[in-house]
Amino acid sequence: MRNKNGDNFDRVRGADPAVATLSRRLGARAQAANETLKSPDFGDRNSDLGLIVAYARTRIEVLPFDLGLATLAFWLGHAAVDQDTLLAWTMAALVGLTVRQFFARRVLLKAEAITPLLSQRAQIILVEGLNGLVWAIAIFLFAESGDAAPIIPGLILILRAGVEAFANATVPSAVYAALGPPAMGFVLYLACVHPAQDAGPFVGLFALANLVFPGMASRQRRLLADKLLLLDEKSERIAELERVKETSDAARRRAEEASLAKSRFLATMSHELRTPLNAMLGFSEVLAGELYGPHGNPTYGEYARDILGCGQHLLSLINDLIDLSRVESGRYELREQRLSLANVTAECRHLLALRAQKNNISLIETTEKDLPPLWGDLRAVRQIVVNLLTNAVKYTPPGGAVTIKVGWTSIGGQYVSVRDTGPGIPEEEIATVMACFGRGALAQTNAIEGAGLGLPIVRGLVELHGGEFFLKSHSNEGAEVVVVFPPQRIMNALPRFASDSHAA
Repeated sequence: MRNKNGDNFDRVRGADPAVATLSRRLGARAQAANETLKSPDFGDRNSDLGLIVAYARTRIEVLPFDLGLATLAFWLGHAAVDQDTLLAWTMAALVGLTVRQFFARRVLLKAEAITPLLSQRAQIILVEGLNGLVWAIAIFLFAESGDAAPIIPGLILILRAGVEAFANATVPSAVYAALGPPAMGFVLYLACVHPAQDAGPFVGLFALANLVFPGMASRQRRLLADKLLLLDEKSERIAELERVKETSDAARRRAEEASLAKSRFLATMSHELRTPLNAMLGFSEVLAGELYGPHGNPTYGEYARDILGCGQHLLSLINDLIDLSRVESGRYELREQRLSLANVTAECRHLLALRAQKNNISLIETTEKDLPPLWGDLRAVRQIVVNLLTNAVKYTPPGGAVTIKVGWTSIGGQYVSVRDTGPGIPEEEIATVMACFGRGALAQTNAIEGAGLGLPIVRGLVELHGGEFFLKSHSNEGAEVVVVFPPQRIMNALPRFASDSHAA
């Protein structure tokens, strides 16, 4: 049960945006379903609305043809029909055309707000039926004269049948409403005024025209409806892609915020932990070195050395966390200077030589001659090489070898390659070991020390230098890690100035 304060807070804050969005979507779906049930054509509101809009546009475009037919009827009937009656009919025809044009323009202006479509379609049928009735009256005017040949009204109605079928093709019921009354009036006119043997061929031609034109209109409507359905489906796909993109962008922003919060947390906690840890290391070092006198029991000295070793390991892990958090949060500032990649690699190899010798592992170094200096962060480059060599020595079995290569790349950069003869990394685990705190199955099975931060830190530091990181490995074939520094960081010898060359 919600409390009063919570109700007041919700009332002030307003509805939850997610709930409001969901409600709007459900309302739109309900309206679309309602329109689908009312639609007698394709069951799709957008397609039916498009057909109605196409009707209105075509109706406006064929206005000159409608006026031409009315003018033709007036001209052909002025000799056979009473002038006042003909003038009255012409005025009625023009009023009908005006009403139809007004209705078509109103449909275009309020196309998006038209609802329900069934009522709109009924209005179209009514307007077309009234115009058809006006033309049916014209047949009876010819019939009253008694002198007009059937070819005159028949020719006019055949021409009108083509225009109406084209203009009303998107609304089939409107085609029949526009052609039905004049067709029935013409049939009655022939039956009452002219003998069947005289009017038979013309009746056949008239009937054929009233069958062919609606058939062509029906085909045209199907083609247009298919096109509208495709366009509607395309629009839905585009809208769906936009929704997916918005969702993915929101998820990406949340992930970035979470990652930044994690990095800040790690950096803060690492600093908080390192302060008391340094004190523990200092005291344990004093106890292990027996600076204030020997221990009464040798076991105390062993415990002090264990505490010192564990504290140093924990300090190393905290330093890695600090470096990783700085790299991920973009707060790692490079202190760039002139350095030699070959010399840095040699120093790091010397640091790991004792550990490699203890495990009976050979360190083989190959360096190309005359490598120019590199512009980079000395501490970061040293950490890159040390982490690579540490991983290689850690996973290489006794009697194995670690090969170190330093040289040129094909595009003018420099690279460091570290290859071991260990068990290697299965291809499906490469993504795991490259993730933070990721460790392969071999490290977990053999309980090899490590937190899984070495390679992510290396990759982050390399990317800060604008370089590239490559890891190539297969099961039982060892692993090779290649770090590439771009040509922009190579400090080649500067050319001499022109003045100096002339002076020389």
